[in-house]
Amino acid sequence: MPTIAVDKYALFKALGREYTTEEFDELCFEFGIELDEDTEDDKDRPKDEAPQLKIEIPANRYDMLCFEGIAMMLNIFAGKTSIPNYRVVAPPDGEIHQITVHEGTTQIRPYISAAVLRGINFTQERYDSFIALQDKLHQNLCRQRTLVSMGTHDLDTVKGPFTYEALRPEDIVFAPLNQEKVMNARELMTFYETDKHLGRYLHIIRDSPVYPVVIDSERTVCSLPPIINGDRSKITLDTRNVLIEVTATDRTKAEIVTNMLVAMFSQYCDEPFTVEPVKIISPHNQQTREVPDVTPRTTTAEISYINACCGLDLSAEQICKLLSKMCISAKPLAGNEDLLDIEIPITRADVLHQCDIMEDVAIAYGFNELDRTFPKGSGTIAAPLPLNKLADIVRLESAFCGWSEVMPLILCSHDENFAWLNRKDDGKTAVRLANPKTAEYQIVRTSLLPGLLKTIRENRKHSLPIKVFEASDVAFKDESVERKSKNERHFAAAFCGKTSGFEVVHGLLDRLMAMLSTGATESGAVEQKEGYWIEPADDPTYFPGRGASIRIRRKETRQKTVDGKVVKREIIHEPETIGTFGILHPSVLEKFEIPYPVSVVELNLETFL
Repeated sequence: MPTIAVDKYALFKALGREYTTEEFDELCFEFGIELDEDTEDDKDRPKDEAPQLKIEIPANRYDMLCFEGIAMMLNIFAGKTSIPNYRVVAPPDGEIHQITVHEGTTQIRPYISAAVLRGINFTQERYDSFIALQDKLHQNLCRQRTLVSMGTHDLDTVKGPFTYEALRPEDIVFAPLNQEKVMNARELMTFYETDKHLGRYLHIIRDSPVYPVVIDSERTVCSLPPIINGDRSKITLDTRNVLIEVTATDRTKAEIVTNMLVAMFSQYCDEPFTVEPVKIISPHNQQTREVPDVTPRTTTAEISYINACCGLDLSAEQICKLLSKMCISAKPLAGNEDLLDIEIPITRADVLHQCDIMEDVAIAYGFNELDRTFPKGSGTIAAPLPLNKLADIVRLESAFCGWSEVMPLILCSHDENFAWLNRKDDGKTAVRLANPKTAEYQIVRTSLLPGLLKTIRENRKHSLPIKVFEASDVAFKDESVERKSKNERHFAAAFCGKTSGFEVVHGLLDRLMAMLSTGATESGAVEQKEGYWIEPADDPTYFPGRGASIRIRRKETRQKTVDGKVVKREIIHEPETIGTFGILHPSVLEKFEIPYPVSVVELNLETFL
């Protein structure tokens, strides 16, 4: 968890009272954070440094990564202040700043968000906290700037409208922050490669043919994300108007980061808790919009669920009052006595589900105040996800058949996943690591076979036969989803012996299919009914004539009511391929250094959900 150091007496002043170390430790415990250290009595503390409180913050509480957030949340918890009302206001001249996104940015960093803090009042302490929050966000949510990076600029030193472009490194020329020398982006990479702070971020874009850059209307470079800002727009204590720009590979995280900066430091504006919008013009990926959106998210929570999990019997009004201590607005939902209408402010990006709301009720009520009783109902009784339950069924059946489960790593080398299995990489399948530390871990596996074969290789001196299986995830690229990848739960088994063991693997497949597809028979499939069968497959992974694809045909029963009667209708779906099995090609065995024949089977378990 991140540890935040704050000025002890400045925090006590913001909280409106003095605390002993024990009292403040108890306050932190009640709120769900932890006081790690009070440096007032530390002999090694520099004499010119004020006593500090080092506080451990939960990793998902991005709103408490700075002095302002800690003070605000503890004051709300103590009932000394109310939940802030964040508002988007129009600029004084009525003209909203614009950022036009060029299509070329899709190659490197496709999303951008922004905001304007007008009339902000910086002191040295506020300025230091502003910079420190950005650093903490970069380390935490932004994953060392790989997912998100932010730049803050003195709006009075640049001129809109702005553009967000992707240019060749040689075409990006500017003086970096706190430097007088003008250089292009290629020279900048060389200049900062030995820098202890910025050098660790260069790899994010260094090898890209184009670099992302934010430019104003006079073609002045504002920032080269995710590396550094331009010197011309740097913020000082005299800065009154701040432009925040956030570039990202993940839009959701970009919006969260923007909202955190706005929520924490808009309180220092002439008109507290206000922010000016910026219009993002990005028609090529349908991302044209006005940002930031400070409207609270709405959801609902069940009173019975909250009471069952906490072992309480609270009324709707009591729960609403407790939630207000946790910076969440709630009120009873009209027309339903068991539901609460919840408004989640922009500061609480960690609230994703009603279980998070239930946890906040428990914190506000006090964990130490909860009665030691068995929870009412089944609110806290867990249940496996359907996919995990399915995988457990397959594991159990395989173990009953005498097979041993293995758990190899999900990362492997590119050759192990493709060339060693006589497969070709089309560039659209495997998820690659951007900066692999070793050649052994270059991609996320798309098949379970490399892990099984490496397990057999390392145990080839054991007695034969070796029968191993795995039921776990593989990953594929998927451009249709925001994260650009997807997981699939697969099952694979391998038999290594003095004979091929083809019939043993086939027997395991029959047993699993009997468990997963009740009534499935090869004859039924041939007769256009529900069932599975195997077909010869020309797969270079397998010995010629000894490889097969696993085919399945599904039957679905649908029903509808006609004239008061329930009418059922059976639908036979088109057959689909769910996996392969066979005897591995000798060249595959040679690459994995296995001296005995091996038969394998691999299938997609998600088909059976």
